[in-house]
Amino acid sequence: MFIRSERLFLRPGWPEDWDELTARIADAAIVHNLANVPWPYTMGDAEAFLARAEDPRCPRFVVTLPTSDGSELIGCTGFAPGDAGVELGYWIARPYWGQGYATEAARAALSLARTLGHRRVVASHFEDNPGSGRVLAKLGFRPSGGRVRRFSLARGEAVPAVTYQLELAAPCADDDPADAMSKRAA
Repeated sequence: MFIRSERLFLRPGWPEDWDELTARIADAAIVHNLANVPWPYTMGDAEAFLARAEDPRCPRFVVTLPTSDGSELIGCTGFAPGDAGVELGYWIARPYWGQGYATEAARAALSLARTLGHRRVVASHFEDNPGSGRVLAKLGFRPSGGRVRRFSLARGEAVPAVTYQLELAAPCADDDPADAMSKRAA
């Protein structure tokens, strides 16, 4: 699957992305905010991530920024099956922080969630990463009232996290999924 947003292009990760992926995510400030990513992050980790089988109901995307001579990989977003519903995840490389790319990429992925049949999407962030909480709020997620301890592979321990949820309306034949999501978030 491919998604085009205002400034970004989301696509599946390809094996030849491993070096650019490694260069972008191999930053402790990023990896320590992710639950299932090891630290240090190696080329082998990127190769394994890109080789994982894709679940058609939980797609993962590399986030690219179109440039005059092609595109630049700046992060990832996507979904994973979870106990409380499909879970949204995302990260953006440090040089691109503070420019709205995480919100734009996650919003583009969420526009597909309802089409895939998801009615509820969950997300969380570690308490010491409030920027991710601001991204989730902009996307219309609401705190679910849960504070949990979530294991961080990079940190090697369970870390306090805040949980969120987003309820998606059932699709209508003439409805644009992004519009319905925006209406629910308002």
